[in-house]
Amino acid sequence: MEPVTTHGVRGLCGQLFSVGFEGTTPPASLMARVAAREVGAVMLFRPNVVSPEQVAALVGRLRRGVKEGPPLVVSVDQEGGRVQRLRAPLTEWPPMQVVGAEPDRARIETLGRFVGEELAALGIGWNLAPVLDVHTNPQNPVIGDRAFATTPEGVIEAALAFWRGLRKAGVAGCGKHFPGHGDTDVDSHLDLPVVTHDEARLRAVELFPFAAAIAAGCEALMTAHVVYPAFDAERPATLSKRIATDLLRRELGFTGLLVSDDLQMKAVADRFGTEELIVESLNAGVDHFLMRGPESRQVEAYEALVRAAEASSQVRARVEEAAGRVQVFKRTVSVDLPLPGALLPSVVGTPAHKALAGAFAKRAEG
Repeated sequence: MEPVTTHGVRGLCGQLFSVGFEGTTPPASLMARVAAREVGAVMLFRPNVVSPEQVAALVGRLRRGVKEGPPLVVSVDQEGGRVQRLRAPLTEWPPMQVVGAEPDRARIETLGRFVGEELAALGIGWNLAPVLDVHTNPQNPVIGDRAFATTPEGVIEAALAFWRGLRKAGVAGCGKHFPGHGDTDVDSHLDLPVVTHDEARLRAVELFPFAAAIAAGCEALMTAHVVYPAFDAERPATLSKRIATDLLRRELGFTGLLVSDDLQMKAVADRFGTEELIVESLNAGVDHFLMRGPESRQVEAYEALVRAAEASSQVRARVEEAAGRVQVFKRTVSVDLPLPGALLPSVVGTPAHKALAGAFAKRAEG
């Protein structure tokens, strides 16, 4: 891993965090953390969004807050359907279950490119998508129509087409939720799910799309806060070295950025203290941590990681390795600063984009 161009252990640790915030403008405290390189990326959610012009101004302010060292990346969950933070007057995209039913994979790639073009116009370089979970449980409370298909082959074809479209727009993707959240009956935002399938089934169904995404060069994957007893009976994937390192890195050959799902979700936040959650996830193999809020817990997690890295050469080595992967990942993002507000209507929510979204929706109705 090449050396990271940032300063000291505090700067290294900062690269390992994506944070969210409340409101439509970044608070002064967040901007101070960005300037101090204590944050590597910022996530946007619905409460941060009013209009395209406001989002563009917000993203521009965040990204200009970094004066030296690795750039700040702004991310969003823009999957389509019920999980899309940016809505009208931007294009509203159909659920990926609808998109995945399209037999023409080139049209799916075009849709992915259109999604990417709208994000790029706003200066957003990272879409936390596509979902690589296989929808095999109709009672699943959290995945459902977010998945592209009910078979691994269908997920592979459609999700990777969508991802290729994002990449053509210069936007990085993130396949989720490794090693597979499609057959859970508990929402990990609320509690800790367990997937009890044996190893043969997990390899044939759940793991198959992730292996294909790795082979295709997917730059980032997100962990699931789910227990898989066939691989590790004690720890959810986010904190499991058997899953995040032995299976994902050594066996499947993934060399990209491994990102945690939001560490504020009850599946893990209610079971682990902040320091244990951060340090054990890092040691398991996670490179980058998503923390929506509150800010006090974000700061607590960051300071805990700094202390651990200063006290342990093993933790410091993992921080350096993870920060190196973050730096490599950020080079895959080729999104300029946001367009001026007057130019946004020529790119976001255009007739061509809305027509394609509408065509997918009509096909599903028909």
